[in-house]
Amino acid sequence: MRVLVTGGAGYIGSHLADALLDRGDEVLAIDNLTTGNAGNIHHRLGHRRFQFINDTILNEHLLERLVPTVDLIFHLAAVVGVKYVVGDPLAAINTNVRGTEVVLNAAFKYWKKVVLASTSEIYGKSTKVPFREDDDRVLGSTAVGRWSYSMSKAIDEHFAFAYAAKGLPVAIVRYFNSYGPRIDERGYGSVVANFIRQALKGEPLTAHGDGRQTRCFTYVTDTVAGTLLAGEVPAGEGQAFNIGNNAESSILELAEAVKAVTRSKSKIVFMPYESYYGQGFEDTRRRVPSVEKARRLLGFRPTVGLREGLRRTAAWCRKHYAL
Repeated sequence: MRVLVTGGAGYIGSHLADALLDRGDEVLAIDNLTTGNAGNIHHRLGHRRFQFINDTILNEHLLERLVPTVDLIFHLAAVVGVKYVVGDPLAAINTNVRGTEVVLNAAFKYWKKVVLASTSEIYGKSTKVPFREDDDRVLGSTAVGRWSYSMSKAIDEHFAFAYAAKGLPVAIVRYFNSYGPRIDERGYGSVVANFIRQALKGEPLTAHGDGRQTRCFTYVTDTVAGTLLAGEVPAGEGQAFNIGNNAESSILELAEAVKAVTRSKSKIVFMPYESYYGQGFEDTRRRVPSVEKARRLLGFRPTVGLREGLRRTAAWCRKHYAL
């Protein structure tokens, strides 16, 4: 197939492009390199089935030209990373909402299937775990910038479901704390990226709050596998899926695991949220996905455990981080 990947130079997008090329597809990747990185796709530049376009998804004329030429669209372009969103919520809202509107409008016009990348942030600070795809959302005040990301991605999903109701083939994947090679502390995998960088440099590992908040960390090959399945399986159309690993770890346990795989003697220290994110920041205590729907309809099963995933990630970081 000929496939369009928006955000194709990003951490997940570049791995997705690799998987598509490896299976024989032709890939067009769009990225404006705001949070993407040209280094993520450097090894593919010049590949006969890969084309990179350094531009924004807000460029309607570009989408108008490209979308008719492709068979499938993976829409991953977005402003990601909690600190990045908190720092400039206006840019995040504009890119995430307006950008998705542009992509879906073009897809609807030329009737192309879309897989929309969403996020576990959708569920907000709900205490009902594990999160199931049709659960209620629980959010904080609109005066708290952190929730603007959740809201912008929720609007993206509403757009997608509205087009699906008109018959357009659309599937939604909600990522849960993906990590792996190419992680960047500005975006996906930020806590893993920070801990590994600190451990390799012999610096203290800085856990926010009391470190007892929990997450479920998903190695990037599992993230990509779920994304590809959403693009391949017709039963996934018109549906949203949690794509994650449901093994729950506290941030403190993650820090200890990073220390173990890097053989670091770094201390673990605790940092108030306010000192990193600013006043008024709110966090979620537990974030655990139910992946039963993705298993049942897509055949998705995560295969890489946390220790093995951290070992692979640390090996990449040793080679690519400036230590």
